[in-house]
Amino acid sequence: MNKKILIVDDDPRNIFALKLTLKSRGYQIESCTMAQEAIEILKQDNFIDIVLMDMMMPEMDGYEAIKIIKQDPAINKIPVIAVTAQAMPEDRQKCIDAGAQDYISKPIDVDQLINAIEKSL
Repeated sequence: MNKKILIVDDDPRNIFALKLTLKSRGYQIESCTMAQEAIEILKQDNFIDIVLMDMMMPEMDGYEAIKIIKQDPAINKIPVIAVTAQAMPEDRQKCIDAGAQDYISKPIDVDQLINAIEKSL
């Protein structure tokens, strides 16, 4: 398997918890705390298979970041799963409209997350 996941979240505790969970399932993990940094990583690392993008971040939020990723031909094929604490039905649609492949609400249900990852790969 050995797929590489980029986790983007402004809260290091969320990254830490996700890293542990996903590494135990055999995924390689890259992470960062800023959307702009995530875009740079995607442009430089050709081996990222999927992105878990927190939608609520300072400076640039996940919606803006996904739009930028989807407009760049070099990285627009990489699936992005939106991760957000906002769990209203319209939030899910907003994430999908922004270009996210899938949507997971916090607190994260690990089985739901793994399903979303496997479905998007």
